[in-house]
Amino acid sequence: MIEHQEPTTDPTRASLEELLQLARTARQLSLAPQVARARQAGQYLSRLRGRGMEFDESRPYQPGDDVRNMDWRVTARIGKPFSKLYREERERPVLLSVDARASMFFATRGRFKWALAQRAAALLAWAAFQGGDRVGGEIFSESSHRELRPRRGKKALLQFMRALVETGPSPGGGEPSLRQPLRRLQRTAHPGSLVVLVSDFRGFDEAAEQQLVRIARHNDLVLMHLYDSLERELPPPGRYRVGDGQRSLALDTSRRALLQRHRQHFLDRVLRLETLARKHGMTWLQCATDEDPVEVLVRAFGRRRG
Repeated sequence: MIEHQEPTTDPTRASLEELLQLARTARQLSLAPQVARARQAGQYLSRLRGRGMEFDESRPYQPGDDVRNMDWRVTARIGKPFSKLYREERERPVLLSVDARASMFFATRGRFKWALAQRAAALLAWAAFQGGDRVGGEIFSESSHRELRPRRGKKALLQFMRALVETGPSPGGGEPSLRQPLRRLQRTAHPGSLVVLVSDFRGFDEAAEQQLVRIARHNDLVLMHLYDSLERELPPPGRYRVGDGQRSLALDTSRRALLQRHRQHFLDRVLRLETLARKHGMTWLQCATDEDPVEVLVRAFGRRRG
């Protein structure tokens, strides 16, 4: 049974009180190394490799060594394969990267993607804090970027929570690609970290994909995809007026070709992300705006009983 506080009635954003109440629910989560316990439609869980690792020494390669730990400099110098050995750090940095671009402040049902992102990031921050890990994060939009380096203690946790609450909608109009936020994330993610990206993945292109691959080489990477049903499927045939509060347009969904292109565009993006996650050992999760991200995360990372 999943125990959690019901979200507030505000569909656009979460309050600080709501995020603080997730502390109790977070006790049901474990971000320690684990093997995937279930694979469901729209959900792919990988193995979390563990806490932060610090380089110790190099030794001759042995069968079974992870190829990602090859020491290529020593291998090139000596002419025989060598592997890097690491020692476990006392705590692991947990870096929560949260998308606050204009497209996140949207939903046709349930709550805004931003409200979901706030709850998901807060729950994971609580779980990391309760597990003794360092908590930090990045909140990015088209026009701004706020970085909170992972630190231990409740002060760092509350600072991250307040940053989530203080973030408002961006005016938009900036770079639509995720390449710049992910380039910054790659620079700030300490090897051995648990990195969580909560986003709708709008503007996900080849450059952004390569950044994720680089991050996943030395970190555990969780991708949480938030989406609205309208992004997956247009409404029944008819004429609809849609807008963002400033502009509006007429949408004619009686055109079958338009429906098919829209659906295929969404499916192609999801398939690309799922394939990337499977290939590079990332954890892939999905959550619609009419779902509670807390339930998605508890199903994914809930502690085993018995």
